[in-house]
Amino acid sequence: MIIRILGEGQFDVSDADLEELNALDSVVDTAVRAGNEEAFADALQALLEGVRRLGTQHELDSLDSSDLILPMADATLAEVQEMLADDGLIPG
Repeated sequence: MIIRILGEGQFDVSDADLEELNALDSVVDTAVRAGNEEAFADALQALLEGVRRLGTQHELDSLDSSDLILPMADATLAEVQEMLADDGLIPG
């Protein structure tokens, strides 16, 4: 799966790692729905770090489309709220 972090690039993440990323995404979703700015900022950073840690940088000159798009590290709660689906930023 190719996950794009806006403003940063694409990462190849194995399907086996999606469970861990879904758990991190759930914390982001909970914080956004509660309107908790501090918890949201920490949770978003943890999710993005998870993608960086579990994934590998996708070829920079590749034209492959992303399977998922995550907000940039400095995204606001309101911006992420607009991106959320019913099951968070990462479906599943």
